[in-house]
Amino acid sequence: MKRFSDILFGLILFCIISPLLLVISLAIKVDSKGPALFSQRRIGRNNKEFVLYKFRTMRTEAPNVATHLLNDPQSYITPFGKFLRKSSLDELPQLFNIIKGDMTFFGPRPALFNQYDLIDLRTRCGVHTLRPGVSGWAQVNGRDCLEISQKVEFDFYYLEHHNLALDIKILFFTVLKVLKADGVREGARNPNIIEKRESAM
Repeated sequence: MKRFSDILFGLILFCIISPLLLVISLAIKVDSKGPALFSQRRIGRNNKEFVLYKFRTMRTEAPNVATHLLNDPQSYITPFGKFLRKSSLDELPQLFNIIKGDMTFFGPRPALFNQYDLIDLRTRCGVHTLRPGVSGWAQVNGRDCLEISQKVEFDFYYLEHHNLALDIKILFFTVLKVLKADGVREGARNPNIIEKRESAM
């Protein structure tokens, strides 16, 4: 049922925002040298690798690592890219990933192919069985401000409790976070859930 909803709403949204996608693509091309779209190797459901699409917000010479791991990320981000990131419009091409079945609207954010510690911890907790999402419980509770173990705690919470009500809550907090251009720290954290899960395996 969720997969059907992903395809239906993904196609509807794509039809509605296709003019916006075109305008953003043209603006990126004018703003800096390089393609409008940025593709990146990510880890999906059951640790299957896929290609994630975003609007390019960095210069083409930027290293292919998570932004928070760069020594000076601001030096790589383009002027228009700053706006795209702040507004989260750079995430819009992931509609293609949703329609293809690589992703869903709500779920754990897909790890980079070389984030081995995050992949390993998610696998040990069973989070890898979930389809990754454009936004998720960890995203609205701190995003990159969280340590890896904290991210997985929120991911595990979603694994254990995901339902329509929680997805609606994530949607609400995602919209709020985008409007405020910052993270939202909501939801209880239990530092013992990972240890409990590991001891049960």
